[in-house]
Amino acid sequence: MSVSEGSIRGMLAANLRRARTRRGLSISELSRRSRIGKATLSQLESGTGNPTIETVFSLSRVLEVPISDLLDNRPSDGLVVVRGEEVEVLRGEGVDLRSLRRIESGDAVFEVYDQRVRGGGRQDSLGHVGTEHTIVQDGRLGVQVDGREVELGPGDYVGFDAALPHSYTALGGAVRSVLLLQYRADQRLHRSAPALGAPCPGPATGASAGAVSPGAQARCDR
Repeated sequence: MSVSEGSIRGMLAANLRRARTRRGLSISELSRRSRIGKATLSQLESGTGNPTIETVFSLSRVLEVPISDLLDNRPSDGLVVVRGEEVEVLRGEGVDLRSLRRIESGDAVFEVYDQRVRGGGRQDSLGHVGTEHTIVQDGRLGVQVDGREVELGPGDYVGFDAALPHSYTALGGAVRSVLLLQYRADQRLHRSAPALGAPCPGPATGASAGAVSPGAQARCDR
């Protein structure tokens, strides 16, 4: 089957293998950590799979990279116009996401999405890399973050550490919102990072205490 390089399938196929090998993971180990079947991962790497929001966010969490490093669109110079109806939709249990823009500023990366929670729908996440920001445009949105619940209406904003388990629920009809994901420099795939599964360092003291990156230490602390 022919897969367009600009499609979600094509971009994920091109980036998933690179992210996996960069982290030193076999398909079997990635399958174990992400709880995604080996056959499914092989299909995704070959461009024949059907990625969902749950799959992509799970891979982002395990590989510790931004979503846009897996679904990478090369930025354009000058004026950028993105027509929502022309953007491929990434679907989940209760949410439709359209990736509008990846923005790099200094050492930070931002991803802008058009996010639509289907009427009566709920989207759960175990957590993933980055900081999450949501601004509701239309509808009533229930947000749960690590056991805390808030209700948002048009014009309301919520932000939180995306590593925490969280969920979005449409309280009644469909909800339309802008989702902004923010990442640190050490969470970017093109920067060097210790392979998952690498030996953990021993206790550090003095100047050596700063030699272990937060991401590497978090992996050792699990």
